[in-house]
Amino acid sequence: MKKIRLMQGNEACVEGAIAAGCRFYAGYPITPSTEIAEGCAVRMPQVGGHFIQMEDEIAGCAAAVGASAAGVKSMTATSGPGFSLKQENLGYACITEIPFVLVDVQRAGPSTGLPTSPSQGDVMQAKWGTHGDHPVIAIAPSSVEECYRKCVRCFNLAEKYRTPVIFLMDEIVGHLRESIEIPEESELEIINRSCPEDPTHTAPAYSCKKGELVPCMAPFGSGERYNITGLIHGEDGFPTNSTKTADAQVKRLIAKIEENLDDILEWEEDMPEDAETCIVCYGGTARSVYSAVEEMRNAGEKVGFFRPITVWPFPVEKMTEISKKVKKVVVVEHNNGQLVLEVERVIKNNCALDFLGKVNGTVITPDEVIAKVKEG
Repeated sequence: MKKIRLMQGNEACVEGAIAAGCRFYAGYPITPSTEIAEGCAVRMPQVGGHFIQMEDEIAGCAAAVGASAAGVKSMTATSGPGFSLKQENLGYACITEIPFVLVDVQRAGPSTGLPTSPSQGDVMQAKWGTHGDHPVIAIAPSSVEECYRKCVRCFNLAEKYRTPVIFLMDEIVGHLRESIEIPEESELEIINRSCPEDPTHTAPAYSCKKGELVPCMAPFGSGERYNITGLIHGEDGFPTNSTKTADAQVKRLIAKIEENLDDILEWEEDMPEDAETCIVCYGGTARSVYSAVEEMRNAGEKVGFFRPITVWPFPVEKMTEISKKVKKVVVVEHNNGQLVLEVERVIKNNCALDFLGKVNGTVITPDEVIAKVKEG
């Protein structure tokens, strides 16, 4: 029997995390993500997990990283200002290869801005918020059902590639309520991290099997001791000043993502063969775009849309392919122009490029999308 529930996006995120095996949440309440903390405070003890409200956002992220190092699937959630504060520990998790999911329910800024208003102002911060070269996976849902299913996917990717994954929600989907079908446990693919067969393993902590880019991860304290550091380190986990090791380590961190794009990238597209205009959107903004595209098609307009679900890494090849088939690409996002910069870089001079954004805390409407598409 199907389980149909009316859920809020933030609530669906909690349930998706639990279905994925998350059993630890640490964070600090901040709108519009607070319902995630509230939900985890109730649900984690019910499934044998733990919830901790930390003293601030930095500590929340640090606790999630620590719990994951000990072998527990972990999550923290925040919004704008809190996302800024979590960046240092996010970078630490990147170099130490400790998987966890960081949920960012974006809101209008800068600074504390408009706490409960729609925005997608953290897109570039998700990519470049921490310093240095490092891999990033960021996934943006556009429905309550995707808040559930894509949260599961975030945990799967984090565990599979030993990396933090950013669940880049926004206020629109976080506070949206829809009926969703809760999948049976048997329907979900759940991926767990690769651990050494022998917990008292003697292999170096960061050594990879031949031909692989992701090292096994023994829960800290489960067997032989190993070192974890935010410094450049060798396979034994201890710091080194070797330029050769630094080069190899950073390139491997990037390669484990870049060489698995077929597995990581995901998108939604509806591009008729005769489409002359492609609207690029993501996250909650897609809701207005769907309505606009339907209305324009009913009026005989040759228009389609492309929605990256995996925002980072950006689906370069697919966007390039589309740009060679249409006359114009219109990027619609709730900011002053962020993902449009990536689209511009990718499509080069293949077609014309236009942009529709909004930063006043209100939602872009279907009529505004239609008007932008019809501009010269």
